[in-house]
Amino acid sequence: MQATLATPARFSGTGLHSGAPVRMTIHPAPAGHGIVFRRTDMADALIPARWDHVVPSQLCTLLQGEGGATLSTVEHVMAALSGTGIHNALIDVDGPEVPILDGSSAPFVAAILAAGIALQAEPLRAIRVLKPVELREGDRLARLTPADHLKMDFAIDFSDAAIGHQEKSLDLANGAFQRELMDSRTFCRQSDVEAMQANGLALGGTYFNAVVVDGERVLSPGGLRHRDEAVRHKMLDAVGDLALAGAPLMARYTGHRAGHAMTNRLLRLLFADRTAWEWVTCTPDSERRMPGAGVIRPRVIPAAAPAPAMVA
Repeated sequence: MQATLATPARFSGTGLHSGAPVRMTIHPAPAGHGIVFRRTDMADALIPARWDHVVPSQLCTLLQGEGGATLSTVEHVMAALSGTGIHNALIDVDGPEVPILDGSSAPFVAAILAAGIALQAEPLRAIRVLKPVELREGDRLARLTPADHLKMDFAIDFSDAAIGHQEKSLDLANGAFQRELMDSRTFCRQSDVEAMQANGLALGGTYFNAVVVDGERVLSPGGLRHRDEAVRHKMLDAVGDLALAGAPLMARYTGHRAGHAMTNRLLRLLFADRTAWEWVTCTPDSERRMPGAGVIRPRVIPAAAPAPAMVA
């Protein structure tokens, strides 16, 4: 079954790259609605959360919708929605960027679970990958291969000793996102901070919403939440970027030094080959292996329950 929020979830904070204050509300939405953002500061322009609305950007995922309206840094909230099994939501944002909060998905997940998850009287459809699709760029790799639910392998390599080489494999069934990934924060090198800010990026970045490293040192107060927090965050980003497929993916994702843009190009390769994927209606057994299954006991709402208007 599809799912939405039982009540709205509200957030306020700062955009990581813009540095601007922003308020955001995730509203319940009807079955079949999907995830759609709405720029309340731009005549309620709608921005579908889909791979074909991603436009080039540095260091984050940027969506473009009606009238050229854009919204950046959507990956952490998209990962939270995927990880809690939310398929339908209308998300109001009053600025150009999703709030960064603590740099992870944990605050989004906590607010979604506090708002409640409501099952809807419509079957859940998923996208099943039928054959390998691979993208290579030098020593970087992104690949999708067939699997009966979402699984992930990721590896990173950084010269800074505080990060170094990290790799992790994860079966994302049954709440693994909450247990393993949701609290891992975005990270950067101290040497990159001035360069980013000189280019108009990371203007809202602090030691409290990002892990900042300098060689062997972790400069953020409290240090790391996980020894391998960096690769976990890259996996969190990938969960959010893959959620832009528009439905749960039944596939194994492999990434080596991959990032937002590469994952989006991989989705474009997948959907360009109609023999590489198919729509499937989930069975109760396959639903139990989805990332958001088994997190909490949702309540079932009637099909006629009040909800925001359907978005075309």
